[in-house]
Amino acid sequence: MTSVLEIDGLTVSFSTPDGDVSAVSDISLSVDAGECLGLVGESGSGKSQTFMAALGLLADNGTATGEIRLDGIDLLSASEKKLNTLRGERIAMIFQDPMTSLTPHMKIGRQLSEVLIEHQNVDTKTGWARALDMLNRVHIPAAERRLDMYPHELSGGLRQRVMIAMALMCEPEVIVADEPTTALDVTVQAQILDLLTEVKDNLDAAIVLITHDLGVVAGLADRVAVMYAGRIVEQGTVGDIFASPAHPYTQGLLACTPRLDVETEELITILGQPPNLQNLPSGCSFHPRCTYVVEQCKSERPALEVMNNGHIKACFRPHVEA
Repeated sequence: MTSVLEIDGLTVSFSTPDGDVSAVSDISLSVDAGECLGLVGESGSGKSQTFMAALGLLADNGTATGEIRLDGIDLLSASEKKLNTLRGERIAMIFQDPMTSLTPHMKIGRQLSEVLIEHQNVDTKTGWARALDMLNRVHIPAAERRLDMYPHELSGGLRQRVMIAMALMCEPEVIVADEPTTALDVTVQAQILDLLTEVKDNLDAAIVLITHDLGVVAGLADRVAVMYAGRIVEQGTVGDIFASPAHPYTQGLLACTPRLDVETEELITILGQPPNLQNLPSGCSFHPRCTYVVEQCKSERPALEVMNNGHIKACFRPHVEA
């Protein structure tokens, strides 16, 4: 299957008064139509910046090199005018904090309809009608009444549904969901994940799910890429990653994730802290926290190695199938 979005050799860095910070280092990813790719890692691992670069939304002090192609269009070399055309219409992002992402002084109906007015040149009446239809599609109760409400008048779960509705207005080919269930209670989280599953199945859209929560990934993603210190350290199908994780970092993330099907007295934490991106350790960036570290890990950076069925890892330790 042809990939809708391809990332090849992407590097993202930021200039600061204390020197350059390498947020993303030479990563490659792809996602197909109708597929959900889960991008997992701790805060600061480079997950969000990867796709902020794709949408041309890096901070002014950020630079990106490499290639990011949307159906063959290189987004990194696209003009601002071209990006404005593509954003929302062909690639859309659901941000993790709808309260700061929605415009506080604009009614919900206007915010939704303006997406269509901008990208598809529809009139206001048509835009509002489609906005109402989309609120119904994302299962917002009393949708017509919500069109005349402001973001602060909605609950967190309803605001997140509005963000999803906004992303879907032009039925884009790629939807990037950045921590879409953060700060929501577990019942609302489940509803949002069910909604994203509907989107994937009904629209045949490619979804990138950025999260630190492996439980969320298990419920929605088809494939998983694990990031650490700006690099991909493991990638594979959900089944491979959960049944037979190959990188010690992935194993650590799974070990500290609560599970209902296994009795355990305590969760096993990953020792230490993520590295300073301005001063990364030599060799493998994970080696100061790794229980399997050997001398080679401290001096050499492991390359991504293909194991089986497209399952890849960046680790010198031989993988033993579970």
